[in-house]
Amino acid sequence: MRPDVVFTDNNYWSELDMVPIYRTDGAWVAVYEGGHLFNVEGEWVGFVVGREVFDPAGEYLGFLSDDRRLLRKRALSSPPPRRQPPPEPSRPSIPANVPLAPLLRELPFHIVDVFVEEGENLLYVSETRPDMQ
Repeated sequence: MRPDVVFTDNNYWSELDMVPIYRTDGAWVAVYEGGHLFNVEGEWVGFVVGREVFDPAGEYLGFLSDDRRLLRKRALSSPPPRRQPPPEPSRPSIPANVPLAPLLRELPFHIVDVFVEEGENLLYVSETRPDMQ
């Protein structure tokens, strides 16, 4: 893990091993690795194109901020078009702990933290899948 990572150079992201992603309250909720986002259970949450994050179905989730949060504008006039998702990546080896979150500034009203607004859908991916018969 690299606690000093700043998400400003997209080429730099692809070279990183694993970067923790935090919720606005400082809780560790996901990791970024190799162009993909995984929750702390290791389940695939989505893929990253530039700074934009899309869910496994290709729907827009939000963007990665410089302070390692997944954010989105509260009201999107027209969300980015659906993307063709890549093949599901292999499950990463999630570390037992990560560095503490940096001090996260308050968000302006027009920006929301996706893990706060839609956290249940992203943190418990396995519970949203149909049961096996």
